[in-house]
Amino acid sequence: LVAPRTNVPSIRSLEDYQLRFGSGANAELRQSLARRLAAGSVAGDDLSFIRQTLGTAIDSSERLKKVAASYQPAAPWPQTQLALHLKTVAQLITGDLGTRIFFVSLGGFDTHSRQAGSHAALLAELSGAVTAFYRDLKAHGLADRVMLATYSEFGRRLKENGSLGTDHGAASQMFVVSGAVKAGVFGDHPSLTDLDDGDLKHATDFRSVYATLLDRWLGIPSQPVPGGTFAPIPFVTA
Repeated sequence: LVAPRTNVPSIRSLEDYQLRFGSGANAELRQSLARRLAAGSVAGDDLSFIRQTLGTAIDSSERLKKVAASYQPAAPWPQTQLALHLKTVAQLITGDLGTRIFFVSLGGFDTHSRQAGSHAALLAELSGAVTAFYRDLKAHGLADRVMLATYSEFGRRLKENGSLGTDHGAASQMFVVSGAVKAGVFGDHPSLTDLDDGDLKHATDFRSVYATLLDRWLGIPSQPVPGGTFAPIPFVTA
């Protein structure tokens, strides 16, 4: 992933995120050569980009190798895909690499048919992974420094379809988890009878949640991001 001012590594696991220079006596020579290439001076934007990317790959690989070796889980982790992803995030946070935003995803919520069983399993995976993540960070003394927020690309419609599932909807919920969160429910519960063409009517603009996270948690002016000013929600206690 590339941004105007930084390269952003995409990491599936710390153990797999490494440059392999082979084995034996030539491994150190290959690594040294790669470093010389990354530090070289060659004209041209494309070559500069390649050198910068190579340098970032070498440095981040070595730093993450040290993080993987030093991390000790402080809570039991479920053996689910989401838990493994959040465990990687926990490793990176405890390694104090300076990264401020991490992103992981959980797919499968497109439950158009036979929703009950798959939806229950997905929520169980989400619950177990987030619980382990919070407990691990808390045991490392980091629960008040980290905030986890969920979002979905879409909600579900209220009425069941003909396949024992529900179709794409408009409104949904967001969960925020942290030692620095004011617990509770924010926003009015949507009506189950006052609908918009079969969809729930949302009571809270999701951009207000993002604005709160940017302004009150990350300390980043929120207005340029959603393209306007949105009222904050008092779930951040810090």
